[in-house]
Amino acid sequence: MLATSGEPLRIQLLGPVRVWRDGQEVPLGPPKQRAVLALLASRAGEVVGVDNIVDALWDGDIPQTATNGVHTYVAGLRRALEPGRSRREAGAILTSVSGGYCLRMDPEQVDATLFTRRHARARRSRIGGSPDEAVRWYEEALALWRGDAYSGVPGPFAAVERTRLRDLRLTAVEEWAADMLDAGRHAEAVTELSAAVGEEPLREKLRWLLMLTLYRSGRQAHALAVYTETRQLLNRELGIEPGAELRSLHQQILAGHPRLRREGEAAAAPRPVRRHPGGAPDLSRPVQLPPQARGFVGRSAELAWFEELLDDERCVYGASTPIAVVDGPAGVGKTAFVLELAHRLLDRFPDGQLYVDLCGTGRQGRPLTASDALEQLLVSLGVERSRMPADMAGRTTLYRSLLHGRRMLVVLDEALGAAQLRPLIPRGSSCVLATGRQRFSGLAARDGAHVLTMGPLADHDAASLLTSLCGGRLRGQEAAAVRLVRLCGGLPLALRIAAEELSANPAVPLSAIVERFAAACAERESPRNREAALIRLVEWESGTGREAPAPAQMEMADVRTVVLR
Repeated sequence: MLATSGEPLRIQLLGPVRVWRDGQEVPLGPPKQRAVLALLASRAGEVVGVDNIVDALWDGDIPQTATNGVHTYVAGLRRALEPGRSRREAGAILTSVSGGYCLRMDPEQVDATLFTRRHARARRSRIGGSPDEAVRWYEEALALWRGDAYSGVPGPFAAVERTRLRDLRLTAVEEWAADMLDAGRHAEAVTELSAAVGEEPLREKLRWLLMLTLYRSGRQAHALAVYTETRQLLNRELGIEPGAELRSLHQQILAGHPRLRREGEAAAAPRPVRRHPGGAPDLSRPVQLPPQARGFVGRSAELAWFEELLDDERCVYGASTPIAVVDGPAGVGKTAFVLELAHRLLDRFPDGQLYVDLCGTGRQGRPLTASDALEQLLVSLGVERSRMPADMAGRTTLYRSLLHGRRMLVVLDEALGAAQLRPLIPRGSSCVLATGRQRFSGLAARDGAHVLTMGPLADHDAASLLTSLCGGRLRGQEAAAVRLVRLCGGLPLALRIAAEELSANPAVPLSAIVERFAAACAERESPRNREAALIRLVEWESGTGREAPAPAQMEMADVRTVVLR
């Protein structure tokens, strides 16, 4: 593939890391030196800092000589990649730039980048209704592989990329096989699917495709044997039965259902029905999103930014779960924002929506542990409690298996921290939206999450929200609206409470209500009182505050007005 290309420099990452220059293979030196090249090649044309290279090579205890080691490895790579360059000459291929290094080459000369782009091209052809073209692009993408990605390369970066690319390749195999079924080319897909099942035996979608492919190739007994093997494996490894799609296909094969012979209809990935024959709801497609906040305004730029990011990531990677996290102080509107975003994304995730309140603020009792949250998610996905794995690892594995290959939206509200969130992030085509008061920088660095810290509403948006919610009470009262907005500090929760007070007291003059708010704010300037009032307010608004003691010498009306400050 690469060795005969005749290009000045080409790099293979989808297998053992290798390099060819002008058709000749280049010796790359020790494993960590190859790891440096692999990292730089994965970001060809970009500057990678020395600290990032150190983190990519060493996991845990980083030696004091790590930085010097990086410089040594780079020097070795320069000698290998540009053998005619003197020591005094600056490198033309591997250059030093502002505290880091850059591999200056076309990213498409790296097979991993070429695979990702061809895979994306295949998906676009598939969506555009060109199945033959899609199959061709899938086959060109899969033909680039020469073994496990980053084979023989040490370090945490290589380990993460190895897993990500492996999942993406298996997704490409699934999509290619579905198109082959659609084209009636069953026998041609059996070998590739059998190899993929051997590599990832717990991936039910691969087994579903293999069973249907064998059946359509006239090998009914082999298709049934795959199901028996799958059932035994899942029972032994996870203590569960095969999913609804596999069970349904098994029954249809036993019955010789005519639908299985209709290639166009049966070729697509299986979709769970919404209701069972008896009329009971089908929990395999949960619909759990709470309603959007009434009168939601503003945040247009942030919503558009997240939509574009999540769409781009879902289109390009597929096997890497897009993650969006919104953090910020209490009352700033994080949950309302995430629910607004979730409802905008519904058409992208037809397999359902999951919602869990992780209780990270403690307002509904103690925060959920990740294991408790997994139990709630698995029950939502139809897992009986009698078959619920008892340990955290078993629940995580089952959860990811059930969501694998499904386009599901997972909303995790009020997270306590990254450690609570990580086990709840599935792999594949789903999407996770989360909120929390803490900064989730670790989730961004390690898991590729997109993080937005939310602040108060802009003045005009705050005024619009207040005016729309108070039933016309502020119509024509611009000065009063501006003053209330400032007293509320642009916090949506405070604005909603102010609107409720205005609507609930139509006989009280507007000026009197505004002055009462202002007087309460001036009287209680203590940050401690404001924080206690806000906590009390959130508890009261959620219906759990009846048992919680109010801040010292403060009535509920006072709590409401303090939070407005």
